[in-house]
Parts: sequence; structure tokens; C-alpha cells
Amino acid sequence: MLSGSREDIEQMAKKQWTLSLILVVISIFFVALNMRPAVTGIGPLYNVLMTSLHVSNTSMSFLTSIPVFCMGLFAPLAVPLQRKVGTKSAITFLVAILVFANGLRLLQESYALLIVTSFAAGLAIAMIGPILNAFIKKKFPQRFTTVIGIYSFGIGVGATLSAALTVTFYQIFGNSWTVALGIWALLALGALVIWLWAIPSQQNEQVLKITTTEYARNPWTSGRAWAILLYFGLQTSLFFSMMAWLTPLLQDKGLSLETASAMLTFMSIVQMIGNIAVPMLMEKWSSRMVWILALGFVGLIGFTLLWLTSGVYLWLAVLLIGIVLSGLFPIGLLLPLDEAKNDLEANSWSSMVLSGGFMLSAIIPIMIGVCYDITGNHTWTYIIFLLLMVGIIVSTRLLRKK
Repeated sequence: MLSGSREDIEQMAKKQWTLSLILVVISIFFVALNMRPAVTGIGPLYNVLMTSLHVSNTSMSFLTSIPVFCMGLFAPLAVPLQRKVGTKSAITFLVAILVFANGLRLLQESYALLIVTSFAAGLAIAMIGPILNAFIKKKFPQRFTTVIGIYSFGIGVGATLSAALTVTFYQIFGNSWTVALGIWALLALGALVIWLWAIPSQQNEQVLKITTTEYARNPWTSGRAWAILLYFGLQTSLFFSMMAWLTPLLQDKGLSLETASAMLTFMSIVQMIGNIAVPMLMEKWSSRMVWILALGFVGLIGFTLLWLTSGVYLWLAVLLIGIVLSGLFPIGLLLPLDEAKNDLEANSWSSMVLSGGFMLSAIIPIMIGVCYDITGNHTWTYIIFLLLMVGIIVSTRLLRKK
């Protein structure tokens, strides 16, 4: 009788623990949903915004590059913020910033306001990434690859939603791009509520206790960390440049805004599926270098098709590019975690990689805008994309463990 009761208690405790872990994963997913819309929502309305605000391609490219640069500039602040207030309070504060950054865009049609809100969103996203990476490494030490896949899947879903619905919101709300961009505050508000509900308050105390006792290697003095940073910067450059420029690239080929937006949505859906499928496949075939090389060569084919073809072949190009982007990003998240020996090291290495990588990737969208303003065509845009793919392939030599 006593034995049976004890078994029931153990089974109940196991069930409760499992449910609590599921809630944690759900909350991570909803926070991840908000890691891209403030940035990627600009791309679908690129030409609309440029016409409405009377600005150049270079000025428009800053709306993508500024938040991406901020995502790099402020990533090192993730470690001290997490030490100061703990994981739960830190993420709560940062998601609240995303609520206000998106919501402020409802106020008026203003390029300056878009710049300010892009800066604020970049600041918040910069610190959310490393904090969640370390949190996942600590909370799911045996399954962090799978949970990182769910996290990157959430990011992909957020990017897909912004690609699919921004133009739809624009049309539904009387061609108001302020509503189309500002409405994403509701998604951030939902994530904030779920995070507060799902994450236990004692998480703050646990983080503070751990961070005061663990030792972490300094990634800034590690050549391997710099190699991972370079890879992350190259693949992130591809993602943000494609999200910002695919719609105007396709419109330049004669496609309508609706068709170009549909193709951007298609690419995002492919990427969203791959964000979770690739990490799961990597549980079986774990060689990061083989994955990077394979995706690199697929990317060369995809961008060549995007440049030189038209019609149905553009859909094939977008499919291949979506597959490439879906695999490269989770690998970029996993590489610093592969090297980390504890959750504090996971935080500091992820912070360094995301910091330098995002700052590096902020250059490319501006470079594309400048080249287009100078030449009046997108030849250099395609050349830049192909060079990025070559760079990713070459980076495997630096990333390969001796």
C-alpha cells in the first residue's frame, strides 16, 4: 500500500515536471516569435515605405541595418543584465521593450520614428538571444539541440508571419503601413503574458547563484570563437538581406507587390519548416561541417537561379534559398553551444558570436542599397549574395576541429 502510494507520488512528480518543461518550451517559442517581425516587417512594404517617406534605397536599408547592428552592439549586455536581475525578469523587461517599439509605429508616418523604434527593437532582440541560449543550455542539457530547433522554429514562424501578413494588414487597414507595422505589438504582448505565467519566479535566484560560482573561458581570446563569429555574421547577412531585398528584387523583375510578397512568404515558410527539421536531422547526422558545405553549394545554385532566370524557376530559386537559410541559422546558434562547458560559458560565447556576427551582417543591406542607388540595377546585389555563399563554404576550413 505504502509502496503503491510512493510510486503514485513519484509518477505525479514526474508528470508535473514534464508539464513544467513543456510550458517552458512554449514560452520560449512565443518569445522567439517576436525576434524578427520588427525588422522583417519592413521588407514586404519596402517600395511602399520608400515612396511614402520620400527616401532613397540607402536610407531604406538603414531600417534593416540599424536593428541588426544594435543586435550586435548590445548583445554583450545580456550577461550583466542576466546576472543582475535573472532570466525571468530580464526577458520580461526586453519583451516589454518590443511591445512599445512595435506599438509606437502606430503613431505616425515618420522615417525618424521608424529609426528610433528599429533601434529599440534591435536592443531588445540583442539581449534576448544570448540569455535564451544560456537558459536552454542550462534547462535542457541533454536535449538542447532539439529545444534550439524549437527556438529557431519560433523565430522562423515570426519571420513567416511578418512576411505573410504585413502586406495583408496594409491592405485590410486602408493601405495604412503604420497599422501594418504597429500591429505586431499584439504578438509581443501575448508573448509577455505567456512568459510571465509559464516561467517560475525562482528562476531569477537560480541564475544569480549559478553565475557567481561558475568559471567561463573568455571567447574574445579564442580563435575558434572568432571563426564561429565570422560564420554567424555571413549567414545572418544572407537572412536579413534576403528579407529586406527579395520583394524589391522580384518587383524589379516585373512581379506585382502581391506576387513578390507571396514568394517572400513561401521562402519564409520553407525556412520555418527547416528551422526545426534541420536540428532534428542533425541529431542523427551531427557533422556541422557537412551540413554547412551541402547548404553552401545548394545556396550557390539558388542565388544563380534567382539572378539569371524568371517565371517558375524563380519559385525554385526561392525554395532552395529558403532551405539554405533554414539550415544555416540553427547551426549558427548551435556552434557556440557545442563549445560551451556550462551555462555561463554558453551565455558569454553566444553573446560574443551574436554581437560580432550581427554587427558584421549590418553592413551588407546598406552595401546593397548604396550599390543600387549608384548603378540603378541589382547586378551587384546578386554578386554580393553569391560571394556570401562562397564565404560560408570557405569558413568550414576555419570551423573544422583539428
